[in-house]
Amino acid sequence: MAEEVQAEVEKKSKKPIIMIVLGVVVLLVLIAATVVATLFLSGAFNPKPPTPEEMAAAAEGHEAAKEDCLPKKKEKGGDAHGEKPDPHAKPDPHAKPAEHGAKDEHGAKDEHGAKDAKADCPKGPPGKVAKNSPELTRFEYTYMQIEREFLVNVSGSKKVMSVQLAIMTHYDDRVFENVKKHDFAMRSAIMDTMRMTTDADLVKPEFRKELAQKIRDTMNTLLEKYEDFGGIEDVYFTNFIVQ
Repeated sequence: MAEEVQAEVEKKSKKPIIMIVLGVVVLLVLIAATVVATLFLSGAFNPKPPTPEEMAAAAEGHEAAKEDCLPKKKEKGGDAHGEKPDPHAKPDPHAKPAEHGAKDEHGAKDEHGAKDAKADCPKGPPGKVAKNSPELTRFEYTYMQIEREFLVNVSGSKKVMSVQLAIMTHYDDRVFENVKKHDFAMRSAIMDTMRMTTDADLVKPEFRKELAQKIRDTMNTLLEKYEDFGGIEDVYFTNFIVQ
């Protein structure tokens, strides 16, 4: 009888201990869940945005990769890198002739190999390429002052027009030599052109420009008649008086 009472007492005393342990475990689980939820809502688990330095480095790497995929310009008479061979260099007697499909120093085969080593370049249609205009050919500007002035009467007026001329050409000195050679014919033709000027022409804003063009055309026509070639590009007034 005494043993049964003792067992019953021990059984009752164990229940409060188990309840306390379970309560502590549940409390710890709730605390952990609260901490995790708080961190999640505050964005602690979100990936950090890249720094400006990292973004700049990534952009440079991307641009470099794009440039590697673009075709390189090839100059006329040069190699694939645009380097022209030295015309004075002696051929190497030990050099072997290029073989079909041989690889260059970058590992890419030639047109007979028909293989591109840049496998990492993006596939698909090529992008638009801006058309490169050829470089403008520049010429030497050569001028000559015509020594004597030209003095004529304005047509239908008492006014007198006195001018001094200079001519310009892109050609060699033979143009100037021809002008000097036919000096008398030139002066007569130029003065005939100037005599056609009227008082109404003098007030036009573009009068001097138009007169210079007429004199240029007159001189070229005369040179083509006698020398089969004109060559005068422009005529300039170095002195211009109407009185």
